[in-house]
Amino acid sequence: MTTTTSPAHPIAPAALNSSRTISTATRVLRQLRHDPRTIAMLILIPCVMLFLLRYVFDGSPRTFNSIGASLLGIFPLITMFLVTSIATLRERTSGTLERLLAMPLGKGDLIAGYALAFGALAIIQSTLATGLAVWFLDLDVTGSPWLLLLVALLDALLGTALGLFVSAFAASEFQAVQFMPAVIFPQLLLCGLFTPRDNMHPVLEAISDVLPMSYAVDGMNEVLHHTDMTAAFVRDALIVAGCALLVLGLGAATLRRRTA
Repeated sequence: MTTTTSPAHPIAPAALNSSRTISTATRVLRQLRHDPRTIAMLILIPCVMLFLLRYVFDGSPRTFNSIGASLLGIFPLITMFLVTSIATLRERTSGTLERLLAMPLGKGDLIAGYALAFGALAIIQSTLATGLAVWFLDLDVTGSPWLLLLVALLDALLGTALGLFVSAFAASEFQAVQFMPAVIFPQLLLCGLFTPRDNMHPVLEAISDVLPMSYAVDGMNEVLHHTDMTAAFVRDALIVAGCALLVLGLGAATLRRRTA
């Protein structure tokens, strides 16, 4: 008697497919809709932090103007990193990701769908934070607020990409949070927020040159001090966007099933 065997797992398509990507993004947004705490954290926390910062320096508005633009990019990056890494880990531990990978769904489609869903929230988050800082907290910027918004959005997308990437290496939500000191804190210390990068030890300055948050802060400072879009601003924005795409690609490459 002849028997036939079928592969244990269907082979997922390699190429990106827009319909599969949009379907994944829609599913993620539908789930987030039933999690108001996550939505509140994504949208409100950067605004609350900027509001607190403004009145911490109530007697020194010049200090708020000097660091407010930088933090306008850093806060969305941090919150998107935390929420994305935890939400993706939750999908892994609940078995949802396992079932999705057993379907004819490419890894690229899955990662792109997550990035698209969280990117939509990042647009809302960055728009609210930028509007609050510029029009309600009187953040004084020389350049266009739209350029400020662009960098804030790119930073939020970078945080999303980093969160998706590190979730592949965590076994629990607690471990996902533990990645924050390793991935975010060194960038925060070396990005030029506390002291100009060229004043650092040469070794630390060289390390800061390869960290994407450094260029996020540099891009914000370009908008803060220049009326028009500068070549340095374009370079910084392209580097942040390129890093986000690179990390998303690495996230797709490291995506794997938990069981055999």
